[in-house]
Amino acid sequence: MNRIDALSPYAPPLAGYGPLPIGVTADEVVLEDQPDIFVPSEAGARRVLSCERWYPALAGTVPGGTYDTLLRCGTRRAVLHGRAARDAAAQAGAWPLVVISHGYPGSRHLMVHLAETLASRGFVVMACDHPGSVYDDPRAFGETLLHRPLDQVGLIDALVARADEIGIDDTRVGLIGYSMGGYGALISGGAGLAPGAVDFERAPPARMLARHVRGGAAHRALARDALRAVVAIGPWGGLYGMWDAQGLAGMRVPVLTLAGTRDDVSGYAAMRGLHDGMTGVARRLVRFDGAGHNAAAPHPAPAESHAMSDALGWAPFAHYADPVWDTVRMNNIAQHFVADFLGMHLAGSAPAELPVIEGVAVMDAGGGL
Repeated sequence: MNRIDALSPYAPPLAGYGPLPIGVTADEVVLEDQPDIFVPSEAGARRVLSCERWYPALAGTVPGGTYDTLLRCGTRRAVLHGRAARDAAAQAGAWPLVVISHGYPGSRHLMVHLAETLASRGFVVMACDHPGSVYDDPRAFGETLLHRPLDQVGLIDALVARADEIGIDDTRVGLIGYSMGGYGALISGGAGLAPGAVDFERAPPARMLARHVRGGAAHRALARDALRAVVAIGPWGGLYGMWDAQGLAGMRVPVLTLAGTRDDVSGYAAMRGLHDGMTGVARRLVRFDGAGHNAAAPHPAPAESHAMSDALGWAPFAHYADPVWDTVRMNNIAQHFVADFLGMHLAGSAPAELPVIEGVAVMDAGGGL
């Protein structure tokens, strides 16, 4: 059985589940009038985002549910087992909202362990499949570069408009992004791209990426007062010079970064540079010594992912697991730091005492943590 709710004996205090029963339901957000990199001269494209929404459920809700998910190979499926009850009745409230954004490619289920544990601590959590960036349809990378911040802010706007319906406080929003989701989260949070990013070799055509460049009207229009905190896990882009000092200094909200020192996709030194450069906000960097790009974010590798994939030429297992770290232990550490950080900035909770964890270093800057 592929469980996503395991708790290691070494888990820090805020790892695992909180006191509330949880539910999950399928949802959908439609973004109208979006740019289209395949027809850059035209506007008005439609993006349909398939989502899951997790929430505190009524007392007495029986825990347990499954997720039928597609694996990294884009053909094989697996069933994940967690604690959220499918379509359970929601507990009334105005809960803080957290949006979760996967990498390239990825899935709305990739960080399900964070979604469930946060919901059990009093958050409504939404994760979507980003079109063009999913396992069975990974389109041009430029589409992800352009659309990831637009998807994230579009999701926030769509959910804020439904605040009463889904039981959220429309003034308290957090954003979690992994890899390309982290790239988007930094842009959404105020760190506009460097002008030279428009000429990146995999950028979309017709200089479409210029809308995310620092100082421009289009990037300023992404700012949302409701967004109060960003969590960036393995954020991509620093290794390729996507930001400069001025852009990073424009970050508007506190940032928690989780990074592995042997990340060969985003580069640890580059991620440390992003953390150091966001000088205008409180920020924390949690470093996993010896971990690669899969540090903290993906759920444990399903049994079905262990076999070699002809489509990939490697086993999908490598998309989820780390050669040094146990995934459950990394998930638990991430759950602790994310719950603490979002609790402080979205729910007004007092900061937790920093745990001493072998192989993990924590660096704070900017005050307010």
